[in-house]
Amino acid sequence: MTEAVEYDVVVLGAGPVGENVVDRTRAAGLSTAVVESELIGGECSYWACIPSKALLRSALARADARRVPGLRHAVQGPLDAEAVLAHRDEYVSHWKDDGQVRWLDSIGARIYRGTGRLHGPKKVLVDGPEGEHHVLTARHAVVVSTGSRAVLPDIPGLVGAKAWTSREATSAQRVPGRLAVVGGGVVGVEMATAWQALGSQVTLLVRGGGVLPRMETFVGEHVVEALTEAGAKVRTHTSVTSVERMGGTGPVTLVLDDGGRIEADEVLFATGRSPRTESIGLETVGLAPGSWLPVDDSCRVEGSDWLYAVGDVNHRALLTHQGKYQARIAGAAIAARAQHVPLLESDRWGAHCATADHAAVPQVVFTDPEATAVGLSLAEAEEAGHRVRAVDYDLASVSGAGLYGDGYRGHARMVVDLDREILLGVTFVGPGVGELLHSATVAVAGEVPIERLWHAVPAFPTISEVWLRLLEAYRG
Repeated sequence: MTEAVEYDVVVLGAGPVGENVVDRTRAAGLSTAVVESELIGGECSYWACIPSKALLRSALARADARRVPGLRHAVQGPLDAEAVLAHRDEYVSHWKDDGQVRWLDSIGARIYRGTGRLHGPKKVLVDGPEGEHHVLTARHAVVVSTGSRAVLPDIPGLVGAKAWTSREATSAQRVPGRLAVVGGGVVGVEMATAWQALGSQVTLLVRGGGVLPRMETFVGEHVVEALTEAGAKVRTHTSVTSVERMGGTGPVTLVLDDGGRIEADEVLFATGRSPRTESIGLETVGLAPGSWLPVDDSCRVEGSDWLYAVGDVNHRALLTHQGKYQARIAGAAIAARAQHVPLLESDRWGAHCATADHAAVPQVVFTDPEATAVGLSLAEAEEAGHRVRAVDYDLASVSGAGLYGDGYRGHARMVVDLDREILLGVTFVGPGVGELLHSATVAVAGEVPIERLWHAVPAFPTISEVWLRLLEAYRG
């Protein structure tokens, strides 16, 4: 059976990013179809942000409780791993997408289950279940929001070894006795934190000199120190040259570049991601299959007047919240163009420009301690040619931090543009600092002058009093 239907907008990919595009275009009155080959809700909902944070919450809560007098002795035992995994399962709806489907139905979007691919300008072919085929034509826009997938390195023996990627690490149903984690990025350190707390003996192998290399150097130092104290082994300047696992079962052996060998029950490779664009028909519109899709600030693919790319596929900021932000921008731009409304393209912070993707990207890494940053690091600001000054403060010196927990350790930095006297970036590392980040994001995105920030008085005694201390340090 073949069906041909026309819509105003066709969206490829129904993860959080695609869902947000649908929400915005439907709110603007545009008919919208969305195509999904897996679960509605996508990577974040079932294999990334949600399950990983569900796994980490108990670990971080126990770590915080152990810092509190009168409470630490009550929480010295192991976590109830079975309960934590059940909590994770509940938050991913047991890998069922009924709720997400109901929401899309409620806003009038049409869902097509199956594999979608471009077939020339403004056309999408869908191979659905039971031999169904659909030809969808978009009057105004096709939006690619197919996301990214984990990449396994080309290492001898890895094929067939049944190594974990991020998906297996967040959905595993048992706690491995020994877990080797290869990679010092966000996935690597978060999963090392979670599974060490759940009872695994974790060995973290990092090719470079530290973890979280895109953040300020002191962040990785705090995270490594805490992982080591928790019982994990962290080895830097270490690469895996081959993997041995007979038949894909039993223990796995990692052969290292120094000739050493590590045996584990499972191995997680958290070593990068690639765009899920290799089989979506890009070649039919003059683009290279498997490529990232460069876009302008309205998220329209360069050189096209109808094709948009939002989320990981455009490689601007591989974070769910940034992809959803792009979706809101793209949805507004698609609606404006469809309705012949002038775009606010001259306003870099206007409704049709995804400026935050390169000027104010916030991120929280849910390790213990938490690591957070928004905007530019000191090195990035200097490389961009700004005249800047880094202002640092020991978070442990703030009264609220001491009250938060004994032995509190953390650090704060703000990067000041000396010519404009605004903040280009802010970084915090320490227990509980994730909730501090949005104040920093407002300051960076809003380009709030230092002079005005002086009048934003933090409540005493909270950890956010670090803002006052940073400003005092800057003003001398």
